[in-house]
Amino acid sequence: MGRPIHECLTKTRIEARDLFTMFKLVTSLAIVSACASAFAAVPPGAYNRPQVQIIPQELIPPSPALSPEDELKSFHLAPGIRVELVASEPMVERPVAVQFDPDGRLWVVEMRAFMPNLEGKGEDNPIGRVSVLEDTDGDGRMDKSTVFLDKLVMPRAIMLVRDGVLVGEPPNLWFCRDTDGDGRADEKTSIAKDFGYMIDINNLALTEPENKPNSPIWGYDNWIHIGHYTAKFRWRNGAWERGMTTSLGEYGLSHDDWGHLFNNSNSSQLNAQIIPSQYLGRNPNYPRPRGRGVSVARDQSVWPARVTPGINRGYVAEMLRDYKLKEFTAACAPWIYRGDLFPPEFVGNAFVCEPAGNLIKRDIVTLVDGSLTAHEAYDKSEFIASTDERFRPVNLTTGPDGALYICDMYHGIIEHRISVSKYLEDQVRARGLDTPIGKGRIWRVVPEKAKRPASPQMSKETPAQWVAHLAHRNAWWRETAQRLLVERGDVSVVPALEALAAESKEPMGRMHALCTLDGLQRLTAKVAMHSLDDSDPRVRATALRVGETLLGDKGRSDVLPKWIALAGTETSPEAQLQLALSLGEARDPDADQAMALLCRRAPKHPFLRDAVLTGVGGRELELIEALLAAPEDTGDDALLAGLVGCVLAQRNSDRIERLLAAIVAQPLQRQGVLINGFTSTPVVTDRRPMKLAAEPAALAKLQQTSSSSLKRTLDKAMPLFVWPGKPGAVETTVEPLTAAQRKQFEMGKLLFTGTCASCHQTHGLGLEGQAPPLVDSEWVNGSVERLARIAINGVRGPLTVGKTRYGLDMPPWGVLGDEQLAAIFTYLRREWGHTAAPVETEAVAKVRAAIKDRQDAWTEPELLKLK
Repeated sequence: MGRPIHECLTKTRIEARDLFTMFKLVTSLAIVSACASAFAAVPPGAYNRPQVQIIPQELIPPSPALSPEDELKSFHLAPGIRVELVASEPMVERPVAVQFDPDGRLWVVEMRAFMPNLEGKGEDNPIGRVSVLEDTDGDGRMDKSTVFLDKLVMPRAIMLVRDGVLVGEPPNLWFCRDTDGDGRADEKTSIAKDFGYMIDINNLALTEPENKPNSPIWGYDNWIHIGHYTAKFRWRNGAWERGMTTSLGEYGLSHDDWGHLFNNSNSSQLNAQIIPSQYLGRNPNYPRPRGRGVSVARDQSVWPARVTPGINRGYVAEMLRDYKLKEFTAACAPWIYRGDLFPPEFVGNAFVCEPAGNLIKRDIVTLVDGSLTAHEAYDKSEFIASTDERFRPVNLTTGPDGALYICDMYHGIIEHRISVSKYLEDQVRARGLDTPIGKGRIWRVVPEKAKRPASPQMSKETPAQWVAHLAHRNAWWRETAQRLLVERGDVSVVPALEALAAESKEPMGRMHALCTLDGLQRLTAKVAMHSLDDSDPRVRATALRVGETLLGDKGRSDVLPKWIALAGTETSPEAQLQLALSLGEARDPDADQAMALLCRRAPKHPFLRDAVLTGVGGRELELIEALLAAPEDTGDDALLAGLVGCVLAQRNSDRIERLLAAIVAQPLQRQGVLINGFTSTPVVTDRRPMKLAAEPAALAKLQQTSSSSLKRTLDKAMPLFVWPGKPGAVETTVEPLTAAQRKQFEMGKLLFTGTCASCHQTHGLGLEGQAPPLVDSEWVNGSVERLARIAINGVRGPLTVGKTRYGLDMPPWGVLGDEQLAAIFTYLRREWGHTAAPVETEAVAKVRAAIKDRQDAWTEPELLKLK
């Protein structure tokens, strides 16, 4: 299904001249970024169905624009809650993001130009704005609005920081300040120029507002993390710093008390990052660790309160259940509730918006043995579901009062022009969903008997008072206080923070004290080590993470021995994971062996080995040798196999021969485990084997084994090695690229980075469960006829890549020109050791002409018929 708007490690100083050369090139070529969830499950045959309405007309009610009072009556609510209006048009129009400031004022991003008509004409009008709403009489409804910033084109993100606010208006991330106190921004500085692509109404690809950076949040690590973006920011020592990270989700970002970042895609309602991004890429020999994006909610069912003809594939019966949307198709804004207004059983729950189905789901999230899972809170019903087709929840937040706040875009058209099907066009016109425009509401959800507390006045408080808020039961107070303390930089509060870290009765207070000390750069080994004995694993895990800053100075001799000792005693799976990640930062042989001990003590932990393998880059062989030389059996077979794969991925013949010699000296069973590890890396394959000067003696000796099982294992590994004279080995001669083809290759590399890499990754190995690998893919290296068809029209699963079956859907990229596609294809067919022929622009043009009347995606059987 087309994706609506809302779906959609080195630190460097940011200079004013930083224009991101690659971004400018990609933008000038009119490329729109891809998203990690572009591959979504689609019913078989969906694209080939006649686009006709299958819901009986008599079951479809009209969809007039309702007043806020009448819309409120349309809500079907879970037991025990009530909904209150906070603001509505004309005060707010098409709100897409909100944040409360320290005094309880509500800052609202209004994307007022979004889809004013079915053609999307007018989206480039600079009518977007950021408004500040106030409740001056305390009745719970906003009665004063101040336009802080206007004349924006499709703004989409906001983050209060320092004495101003970050505002995302593609392609810029602006830092805006009010320097004269009149409530309006008068200073506007771009701190990033790659914050999505500028709207171009004449180019559908750039008109699409989906899949652009969004949802900045303040992390426990004092960085500003941003959804669907590969950078994070912080203000430190008088300058903005930019750090690299991994792109997460489509629209929406939040975190739990552990700091796990939650995100989603249009058809996968809740995912989480288990291993933080700063650890994921630190070992180039292990390029695809698990834990980057884990599906938390497996069940994608939704239960609308009305029939849903107005979805993009409403003509596909499999999309519906009783004529209502069956599963998520526009999931966005996953929000982890950590307030204090709802009963305790709500804390840690996930709330997910589904604007196409006019509902909000509540999921109960559990963390058990290192794994996050979620299930529906209600049986075949939702937290909120509306019979009003124009109810479009697109974002959520928790307020200082502990209530849950909803951004309701209240707009008839929620699908963007680039994705609207002919069927949906007809539906919009039939019920007049394209008019009126200029609506929008913000709602507050509270328990039925909740009382309204007084608004905060944190800007008038002292830093000492902020310290006390770090132990508040509502995360809004804790995180706002941490941000203010770090930004203020007042080190006079350090003694109070140290006392809080040691003595607070609230575990989250102790944890936030550590995070704040870290942000102030005043953490000591004494405080960190004391917290390692805390009774709460969240505090212990935080002490480990912030303690990494002590590894580079005299604190190393204090903390590292303690960490190594903890490897033999820590029992919490979550703290064990952080311990492994932090030990990897030490880059120490004893720490490496401690990580291996953790794996042996927790063999069923789903992510512990990945954490270890990310942390031993360049030292894998030494760890193998140490484990094999130990007098007792200290090796974990799965870890040993992974380490072997990493050694092979280094492609260092001396180290590989040294490894083979160590394998020969092992008992038969252990030999099989180690040899099997050679096949565990995607970096070295039979298509890209390891080239050796001669056959290693140890490998020849291994082949003399009489064990049939070891021989079978060797048979799988042998194609990974070649040397001169190896029987059956064929030396491939690759014709070098011409100067023109090399230029084409370089252009393709830039285009791939800007369009495809967020799904398939720069290493081409894809993302587990989200995008298949391109490395060694028969679809990449085979027929250009197939490859061009996939790119132009898209492909729907199931599709076999290598030996894996993917039930995924790739959207069409026919908006790219023939020259651009040919450049990408050439790059794909010559990168990562590929040797396939480059692709000429004329070849793509020929395919495009041949399929010019086709609008359906391709299937595997259809493609396999082509040569």
